[in-house]
Amino acid sequence: MDVVELLWGEPGGPRRGPKPTLTVGDLARAGIDLADAEGLTAVTMQRVAEALGVTKMATYRYVPGKDELVALMADTAMGEPPSLEDIEGGWRPKLRTWTLAMYERMRKHPWALSATTGPRVTGPNELGWVEQALAALDGVALDGGQMLDVVVTLTGHVRLIVEQTANNSEEQIAAGWAEVLATRADRFPHVVAALTSAARHESREQGLEFGLERILDGVELFLGRQ
Repeated sequence: MDVVELLWGEPGGPRRGPKPTLTVGDLARAGIDLADAEGLTAVTMQRVAEALGVTKMATYRYVPGKDELVALMADTAMGEPPSLEDIEGGWRPKLRTWTLAMYERMRKHPWALSATTGPRVTGPNELGWVEQALAALDGVALDGGQMLDVVVTLTGHVRLIVEQTANNSEEQIAAGWAEVLATRADRFPHVVAALTSAARHESREQGLEFGLERILDGVELFLGRQ
């Protein structure tokens, strides 16, 4: 079973041998639990087997190896995209909902960032997210390449924010800066001023929505020029 068949084939057990006691979904969920708790490097076929109470060799009846397992984990973790059909107001509120939903999924599984880079087979859930975003842009004055560019830009924004905040919030970063700036404020006056203003206006932790709105502003401005 190759990765295409694993991701896109009908769910089920192994093709031959004793009656299956597990499914590929069981292995994916066990791997996700490990990755969420300890990171992607903690996921091995042995650890997954131990979590499921089977031998390591038994897992190979369902998944050829770790690479295929990680591909299945990533697509399972992303899950199905949200339905955007009932969101009123056109493409912009739909894409806003889509982007925020993607952020929540990836924030829960930050290891998926490294699992979804480079040449690979895209799973049905991940491709479903793209389908929903393109459906939101249906009828808009963009060609197919431009629509895909919008999707890539929004996805890239989400990935960047998740990566930057996975183990370090803006508040924690600011606290670390404040410690070193306590005796060096004169060297970095603009940093000090920005931190002071952010605290006064309670405008921290807004990188996701601020960037999202500016991206959508840009698309709207571009459409207005068409």
